[in-house]
Amino acid sequence: MLRHTSNTNLHLYHARTFQGLPVMAEKGPFIEQYLSRLHSTIERSLRQYSRVFAFRVDLRLPLSFELPEYAYTNEVISRFLESFKAKIEHDRQRANARNRYAHDSRVRYVWTREESRGERPHYHLLILLNGDAYYSLGRIRSDANNMINRLHEAWSSALGLSVDLLDGLVEIPDNAVYRISRDIRTGQEDKLPDLFRRASYLCKAATKSYGDGQHGFDCSRG
Repeated sequence: MLRHTSNTNLHLYHARTFQGLPVMAEKGPFIEQYLSRLHSTIERSLRQYSRVFAFRVDLRLPLSFELPEYAYTNEVISRFLESFKAKIEHDRQRANARNRYAHDSRVRYVWTREESRGERPHYHLLILLNGDAYYSLGRIRSDANNMINRLHEAWSSALGLSVDLLDGLVEIPDNAVYRISRDIRTGQEDKLPDLFRRASYLCKAATKSYGDGQHGFDCSRG
């Protein structure tokens, strides 16, 4: 099996499927270990929750503002995730206070750090939540306590910037939401292949930086 020339611990993957699921072959080759961790993260979500709400989001650094030094390291994505998880936990506590049967939700995630030529580092993420607790992202610029606002507030906290300055820095790609089920009923379409193919983009070998002391890929544990 071919190894990545910039990191020989990583194996390149050229096939069109992984574990029986399609990958975005036109974006290959992929890193086999990253595909395996993506697959495991999705599987753990489905083992815990019979329905999973998954979505893609991209996070960018601003070009026109001075940022703290940590913003150029992976500490910034760690801060984002801690803030986002705290917001989900708080929301579930509020839901439980209103209804003691309200569903909880663990936050699982996959992220990749990429550096395109001439751009600052940016992050692509897949986030997975309990599909019985969450169903939609909500609307941008809504006053509601919705998922999009939580994402903006968490990235604002991570960067140390006002939410008002984040225009264009939190991007929800087209067709970003996937609702997958552990048990597929008769007549129900299995969305897992679509989700895995879309998320395989995070596992491609190109546009990642190797050897700069910053991991280019990570997943939630457990």
